[in-house]
Amino acid sequence: MTTFRSTARQIAVAAKALALFTLLLGIAYPLLATAAAQTAAGHLANGSPVSAAGSAGGNAAGSVLLGQSFTDSSGAALPQWFQSRPGTYDGAASGGSNLGPSSTELAAALEDRRQAVAALESVPPEDVPADALTASASGLDPHISPEYAYLQAARVARVRELPEPAVRALVDAAVQGRIAGFLGEPTVNVLELNMALQELDT
Repeated sequence: MTTFRSTARQIAVAAKALALFTLLLGIAYPLLATAAAQTAAGHLANGSPVSAAGSAGGNAAGSVLLGQSFTDSSGAALPQWFQSRPGTYDGAASGGSNLGPSSTELAAALEDRRQAVAALESVPPEDVPADALTASASGLDPHISPEYAYLQAARVARVRELPEPAVRALVDAAVQGRIAGFLGEPTVNVLELNMALQELDT
């Protein structure tokens, strides 16, 4: 009987502890953390969406954290937009190709991309920057190099019948410096750049 009561008491204590920690860590803490995130940085906490007007909220056109393609249904580049680097741009199927430097398949794909970008931008193949040919590890990188963005400016200006200096000025404004001034390389967020382009063209 004593053993039964001791076991029952332990079960009761364990059940109370489970209920208490479920309430604290399963309900109260997530609600508090969510409220703090929404208050301090709601835009970031909600995935950094941008609307068609280029501002947070509204009908989201995407997220500045995730790249997207600017192509037609066949996968061909839409010449009126700045193009992202190659990638899947599918959050459900992100990831690299796992093809190494010795892969003939990768070498052929890179050469095909080089020729396609050179033709699209009307430049010699040797002038095509590396990030126009290679995908990021996730396939979702929203950034390109300033070099690749400036390379596209002439084509975008021509197709949209805009002054090229005005389009290049958009790229100037879109260049993001190194993190903390020394980490990584300068980048350009393609979605933000295309949103600014849309504003300029309206």
